Amino acid sequence: MTESISSRTPQQALAALLERYAPNRLLLIGASELPALAAFQAAHADCQVAHAAAGALPAELAAQRFDLALVVDCLEHLPKRTGLELLGGIRNLNASRLAVLVDLQACAWQDTDFFALALQTSERFQRGEQTLSLFTYDLLDYKQVPDWLNAKFWANPENFGKYWW
Repeated sequence: MTESISSRTPQQALAALLERYAPNRLLLIGASELPALAAFQAAHADCQVAHAAAGALPAELAAQRFDLALVVDCLEHLPKRTGLELLGGIRNLNASRLAVLVDLQACAWQDTDFFALALQTSERFQRGEQTLSLFTYDLLDYKQVPDWLNAKFWANPENFGKYWW
């Protein structure tokens, strides 16, 4: 299987993601500064950004809900178990949308670890020997509705919507 490398830079991809979702409340974990986020904040003054260092979320942030969570330059500095707990907690409790930018060669993670958390590979970026991967999760489209989920495939389709037990 060949990997396709994006023609965009990671900052361009993050800027496009921010413009697409236009979050009012954003959680940034890891990186202290992102040019894409600074440009987004300049254009959207009403956007509230909360920042947390790599590691478990502080209690005041863990109790809040965000429109989008960005995890950048974070997983490379954490044990894998802590990273799994962080991403799973954010996905389940803190944000409906999640974007993770990670250098898989610099940490003990593999693509399948992100797939297990229902994240999808969005893009890959290469600069010299370094390859960054952008994984995303959106609660609204992470799973397609199966075609069998309708009255046609019920045990007794003639009784669909007719009786209430």
